[in-house]
Amino acid sequence: MTQSKGISRRGLFGAAGAAVATGVAGYAAHSALATDKSQAADDNGPVGFHGPHQAGITTPVQDRLHFAAFDVTTTKREELVALLKEWTAAAALLTAGRDIGQYGAVNGPDEAPPEDTGEAVGLPPAHLTITVGFGPSLFDKRFGLAAKRPKALVDLPHFIGDDLEEARSYGDIAVQACSDDPQVAVHAIRNLARIGFGRTVVRYSQLGFGRTSSTSRAQATPRNLFGFKDGTNNLKLEDAAKLEQQLWVQPEDGPDWMVGGSYLVSRRIRMNIEIWDRTSLGEQEAVVGRGKGTGAPLGKADEFDAIDFTAKNADGEPKVPADSHVRLAHPDFNNGAELLRRGYNFVDGSDGLGRLDAGLFFLAYQRDPRKQFIPIQNRLAKNDKMNEYIHHVGSGIFACPPGVTPGSYWGEKLFS
Repeated sequence: MTQSKGISRRGLFGAAGAAVATGVAGYAAHSALATDKSQAADDNGPVGFHGPHQAGITTPVQDRLHFAAFDVTTTKREELVALLKEWTAAAALLTAGRDIGQYGAVNGPDEAPPEDTGEAVGLPPAHLTITVGFGPSLFDKRFGLAAKRPKALVDLPHFIGDDLEEARSYGDIAVQACSDDPQVAVHAIRNLARIGFGRTVVRYSQLGFGRTSSTSRAQATPRNLFGFKDGTNNLKLEDAAKLEQQLWVQPEDGPDWMVGGSYLVSRRIRMNIEIWDRTSLGEQEAVVGRGKGTGAPLGKADEFDAIDFTAKNADGEPKVPADSHVRLAHPDFNNGAELLRRGYNFVDGSDGLGRLDAGLFFLAYQRDPRKQFIPIQNRLAKNDKMNEYIHHVGSGIFACPPGVTPGSYWGEKLFS
């Protein structure tokens, strides 16, 4: 499709305004007709956008992340609703491998900026998912949402050892873009930020690579920057009954607008890489509670062997130390609480002192943070031997509503 070079700016803006006014369905349909698919191959194709739950939670973890937390700058409820409608429509197109807007990246008039930034033209969708969550600060007095704040959306407590940076924490709205192509993930956040101009600002963002967990039994267990397999016992999408118990908000939990959704906790965890790299192999394995090569629990041979916390060494000490990370985070010692983790490694250059600014961008989904992340992290913060090698510098908690159907938008029930 080509567009006349002579279209006026007024005509362009009028068409764009009309598209937004039609709402999600109209905007998406118009955009889908006006732009071409970017995907080049089905084997690197799209993940379904619509459904009872948001994609990007149980979706098999992709290789790349671009996460952004936004602060809402408008104080008008109707502008926030309009933003969420536009974001939802754009996300449906982005995850399908299409340009956004009426004309896309290259078909518009010379006199106006392109509606899509264009760096993903020619790239496949690469399993892009876009997941949205609302932070506690969105439920202040600005938008009349205070009475609808879920009880489970608590302000996270200060944990022992926290060294949080305000500029890397919190936020009104979180957007998690995951993809197997870093440029596709960056393109998604860039264009949503552009759509939000004048109504939102990016509070902080984080690029991630090399997933640090698996959410499907079809995926091999990856390794984190400490060199250990991570996420062996993570919740998996195949465990439907356990997901209902541990991941998805149930009708009895309330509020109604969150049923089918989940709560996300994000933590930017800086790893003291240089100290870890000078630590003996035996000490590293004792800190983690697993063998570095096999990923097996100490005293076992296979990664997926059940952990025997009663087994003793010849000296009478537990084979899996009491202060090891694996033991302290295990459901047996946390009232059965589990998390669905889908974190990523990051390396953000150096800190100016010759040390890598590197670590884990921890992302964990759950049914109720009060019963899952908070008690688990309290236990880890107090006793985990790994605390000598890490410190938490960023934090956030977000209520991720259920998925959308064609014509609806993220959080629609919250605003109805």
